Amino acid sequence: MKKAQSKVSLSGIMDVFTAGIAAATLFGFLGNLHWVFDLFAHFRVQYFQLCLVLIAIALWKRMNKRALIILALIAVNYSLVLPLYFGKPEPATGKPARAMLMNILSSNGNSAEVLKAVESADPDLLLLLEVTPQWEDKLTPLNENYPYRIADPRTDNFGIMMLSKIPLEHGKVLQIGPAGVPSITAEAHFPQGVVSVIGTHPVPPIGKEHSDSRNAQLAELAEQVSGQKYPVLLMGDLNTTSWSAQFKKLLKESGLKNSMKGFGFQPTWRGNAFLKIPLDHVLHAPEITVHNRVIGGNVGSDHLPVIVDFSIR
Repeated sequence: MKKAQSKVSLSGIMDVFTAGIAAATLFGFLGNLHWVFDLFAHFRVQYFQLCLVLIAIALWKRMNKRALIILALIAVNYSLVLPLYFGKPEPATGKPARAMLMNILSSNGNSAEVLKAVESADPDLLLLLEVTPQWEDKLTPLNENYPYRIADPRTDNFGIMMLSKIPLEHGKVLQIGPAGVPSITAEAHFPQGVVSVIGTHPVPPIGKEHSDSRNAQLAELAEQVSGQKYPVLLMGDLNTTSWSAQFKKLLKESGLKNSMKGFGFQPTWRGNAFLKIPLDHVLHAPEITVHNRVIGGNVGSDHLPVIVDFSIR
């Protein structure tokens, strides 16, 4: 009798988890309908990982019908992740340029690790987010190697700074979208050619107002891209993943490409050990080829740096 109760209990638990993942999988496709649904789009890898556990239990207990349902959920979610592992470009023939994006976290006091990470990566172009006036002082050692600088430090989480070894022209701080947070545009004169660089940081989409604000900023970013004179490199903590409907809309309307494609799943927001997702992005025009893309180490922030090597065709 106890054995039968145990089987019913396990079946019930399996059904609850399977139904929950199925609902989350579906909601992730409905981000255009409601801001809450859009949040479910970001955890495709986690749904896949949970399904692997469930299907192992289903096969072990010979729950064949449940196993088929779980297998379908695995296929749906993994089909959205798998394309990131294909389309890796050829290695660079000459020395590529290097860009680095880092959300340093306004409350992070570990300036030594941030400076060490920049020194180790040695990028030609560096975009820093969540730069406060205190952080601006701590980052002064970078001035020697990065003589070109555009910055708007703030006391909230949306200060921004662009540093460069190469000349920056027509650089300006501007507001893109309704949130009143700063972005940076500039023309970077690399030896291979000129690139229009856009650095940005929309607000996180928690609540309808902030979600609408982020979506409006992403839409206006597409307009900014179309108005640039040179091939665009867009860098920022976009507070969305590549599976969001809003991210896909940005790529479609701007014509930019996701630099993560070809290099696999590279999470940058490390909320906890399980809920790691790629919120930090480097997008690029078709005239720009990204030859390598890596995620840097922990600098004390809740985000990890993104480093890309690229050339201009």
